Amino acid sequence: MSNSKQKGSFLVQGSILAIASILSRIIGLIYRIPMTYIIGDIGNNYYSTAYEVYNIMLLISCYSIPTAVSKLVSGYRAKGDMRTVDRIFKCALLISGSFGTLAFCVVFFAAPYITASLQTPLSIYALLVLAPSLIIFSIMGVLRGLFQGIGSMVPTAFSQILEQIVNAIVSIVAAYFLFRRGLKIGAVLGNAEEYSAAMGAAGGTLGSTLGAFFSLLFVLGIYLLFRPGLKRLKNKQPFPATESVLSVSKLILVTIVPVLLSTTIYNISGIVDQFIFKNLATIQGYSTADIDVWWGVFSGKYKVIINVPLAIASAMAASAVPELAAAFASKDLKRARYKTHQGIRFVMVIAIPCVVGMAVLASPIMQLLFHDSSKLAANMLVFGSVSIAFYSLSTLTNGILQGVNRLMEPVKNAIIALFLHIVFLIAMMLGLKQHIYAVVYANCFYAFLMCILNGYSIRKYLNYRQEVFRTFVAPSISAVFMGLSVYLVYNGGMKLWKFNSIWCILSIVVGMFVYFVFLLLLRGVSREELYKFPKGHLLVKFGDKLHLLRRD
Repeated sequence: MSNSKQKGSFLVQGSILAIASILSRIIGLIYRIPMTYIIGDIGNNYYSTAYEVYNIMLLISCYSIPTAVSKLVSGYRAKGDMRTVDRIFKCALLISGSFGTLAFCVVFFAAPYITASLQTPLSIYALLVLAPSLIIFSIMGVLRGLFQGIGSMVPTAFSQILEQIVNAIVSIVAAYFLFRRGLKIGAVLGNAEEYSAAMGAAGGTLGSTLGAFFSLLFVLGIYLLFRPGLKRLKNKQPFPATESVLSVSKLILVTIVPVLLSTTIYNISGIVDQFIFKNLATIQGYSTADIDVWWGVFSGKYKVIINVPLAIASAMAASAVPELAAAFASKDLKRARYKTHQGIRFVMVIAIPCVVGMAVLASPIMQLLFHDSSKLAANMLVFGSVSIAFYSLSTLTNGILQGVNRLMEPVKNAIIALFLHIVFLIAMMLGLKQHIYAVVYANCFYAFLMCILNGYSIRKYLNYRQEVFRTFVAPSISAVFMGLSVYLVYNGGMKLWKFNSIWCILSIVVGMFVYFVFLLLLRGVSREELYKFPKGHLLVKFGDKLHLLRRD
């Protein structure tokens, strides 16, 4: 492979996964709109509670499997040892399947106690429906990790999209019918509102389980197609596997545990926030109805919107691990630093304008997507939009550290950040009486700390310093002009004709154009870098027509 292709493959594969992740998040955002209309903010509260518990068990049981498998497969593939790659795959299936089954049993049998401790006992129905997908993901994670390790994000990308399509269709239909069923059950029990919301939330989670099942079938089908080719590569190998089954199992566990710890601690803040917020808010005398609505808006609207741009960082982190692992295995630190630079630049060029756009159009976006014109929802997005940049950078830097074999660094950093995050959250709730806004501020603070700590670790172990102007300053200046244009277009348009959806969409389109123009004017992105973006040749062609791109 040529050097230029090597340099580009990281962004190309990352872009493939990023596009799929964004499409998946957009589909997820779209189906949450009608589902929110069906189950309401209280139903969103039950839905998100079940999901927070499920996500933690998913993280503990099998979320780290794709990263660990892709890292090991990439390293041994770079050495030409396909026999060990085959052993890694088989051992990972056994280990991950065992973890997934154990997690299923824990969630299924402990569900009543878990949901009661989180002050939402009726979320038990949604949690029980989600439990079987822990086994499904434990198997699918190994298959995705194998493909990522051999340099292809396509199976993962398409399976994510399929998963979300099935999820969207089933969630809406099941939420509707189970919500109506809950109304009848609740009427008999004297609490129709809460029981209908709980049953509707369970319908929403049914879509997730069936989506995961069909996604597994798709990835398994792709594997069966490629299996003969992988087998031929293994049989052509002139030397035996360099690792035994026992050593491979140890390697998988040694790789999984640090990744598991870092991802679990990094993501556990969600359920910690919920536990602290709901219990402290109850102690402070807020009504159960207010608490449920606040958390429903936070989890079912604010976080759903914020998570869409974060898909890019997650995709880049997933593609960074095998690429950096291969560079590290061949002792090519120059290549590792280059790919670190590429990844951070790419993510910041996308994340920074998202921060400004979300803040400026907070209320219009909430009205467009959820018909929610309340100050509560809009203020969450205004105050919390900065977390997009912090979470994007911290997610990517977690992947970078894992890729260069510094697996325990994200763990230590996440522990420090989580402890300070908890102190900050409690202080904001008890000291400043910020109720749900305290959770928004604490999330921003946590992600900011992770950026600082991970940045220090990368600088220490890779002897790396991030270029500042083109990575942070140029995108920020461009985003300011973008935000001004968005504000003028939207507010000027609303004075002429009060039609929120039209002016919101038009202002976003104008903002994207203005941002791109100013980014090129400030030399924030080069011709070579644009080619590596999704549909980069069209961006280059557009830049040439505007006479804003220099010839390389």
